[in-house]
Amino acid sequence: MPTPSMSASPKHSTQPNSGGNYRWTICALLFFSVAVNYIDRLVIGILKGPMSEKLGWSDADYGHIAAAFSFAYAFGYLFGGRLMDRWGVKKGLPIFVLSWSVAATAHGLCGLIDVQAQFHLNYPWFSWAEKGLIWATFAAPLTVVGFMGARIVLGLTEGGNFPGAIKTVAEWFPVRERALATGWFNAGTNVGAIICPLVVKWMYDQWGWETTFYATGVTGFIWVAAWYWIYETPEKHKRLSPAELAYIKEGRGEVAVEKRVDVPWLSLLRYRAVWAYVLASIFAGPAWGFYQFFLPDFLKKSFHLDLNAMAWWTSAFFFIAAIGGVLGGWFAGKLLACGWSVNGARKIAMLACAIAVVPVFFAPYVDSVWMAVLIVGLAGSAHQGWSANLFSIVADTMPRQAISSVVGLGGFVAYFTGGFVNEFTGQILQKTGSYVTVFAYFSGMYLLSLLLIQILVPRIGQSSAPAPAGT
Repeated sequence: MPTPSMSASPKHSTQPNSGGNYRWTICALLFFSVAVNYIDRLVIGILKGPMSEKLGWSDADYGHIAAAFSFAYAFGYLFGGRLMDRWGVKKGLPIFVLSWSVAATAHGLCGLIDVQAQFHLNYPWFSWAEKGLIWATFAAPLTVVGFMGARIVLGLTEGGNFPGAIKTVAEWFPVRERALATGWFNAGTNVGAIICPLVVKWMYDQWGWETTFYATGVTGFIWVAAWYWIYETPEKHKRLSPAELAYIKEGRGEVAVEKRVDVPWLSLLRYRAVWAYVLASIFAGPAWGFYQFFLPDFLKKSFHLDLNAMAWWTSAFFFIAAIGGVLGGWFAGKLLACGWSVNGARKIAMLACAIAVVPVFFAPYVDSVWMAVLIVGLAGSAHQGWSANLFSIVADTMPRQAISSVVGLGGFVAYFTGGFVNEFTGQILQKTGSYVTVFAYFSGMYLLSLLLIQILVPRIGQSSAPAPAGT
């Protein structure tokens, strides 16, 4: 297995001449891919209310749909990251974007399903009450099953986006700029989410929900054309100046590896940094999926908003959240520029984010919508800043040949856990109508995750060493 090169924290007190800024054009491409990614996945959350009324969905039905996406996205992250390491981002990213765009447009085809049709499936289930196997029944409108199928395909194909984006940042940016670049492209999640409620509401009013899915799905095809026109690896890119290429290669803290090395999955589990990333993904990762799929419903039900008001307030949440991704990356980069170690800069930035999430516990108790959006927006902003630095820890500690695989592994456990969170959220809402339990759960998960990171990776500069046997 290749030996990671981050054996010591580089000095960042001086800023060498970058020789150009073309790498930020690549970052812009990543930004727009993430924006398209989020527009395609968030349409259903915005239209949950009117679609539930038209198609006869319950909260539990919607929970099934959200869980189907999360489980599929988990496997998409896992295998997408692996394929990205094997194919490389030049080939891999457009394949995934093209595939999820087809899946996004396919949601509209569910309009062809009879609204009255029902689906029933009997399956064996272990019952603790009966102390043995019993036959249970899954029952839902056939439209729910149709959307579950479409969401599964969407999740499987969208999962390659973030591992590929993190791998691209590792190839195109020096260590001192990685968290900032990650913050900028990750802001595409929020820009897409800001645009989505407003545009989708207008599209729904004008065309109905089926055409809304068709129209939003087309945006990915445009991005694929731009990628093929603009992208190439730094070593081969004709628009990149020799000075900027030297700046990128010097700042990566390693010798560029031209030969592709296949890193076995099981070998990754020997690294403490991988375990730290995986555990943080399990505990804190599902929060963002919850905001995506349930925040509009929380605002609508808690403050009796119509679709237009809900869309505006949801956009406001994602606008606030967008700030955190950039600030989180900027803050860590600023500390690095002032001479802090990678270890200190990353962890102080993540501690600030973890503390900022804690007040989300109070969101269900406030009386005004603007205060609720401000509290949850602060938590969402902190999550984005947290993610920018958590992703960067992977790039800081692992060989470039394994970065997408590690990010994919973390995404897998985050969204697999998130699938259960979404399913349980739907069940909790069906029984209690309250979001208190879920907000309380997420309020402390980031501090717990940071504690686990500190235990497993006391110093990032030394974190790439494999864990001793039995650890």
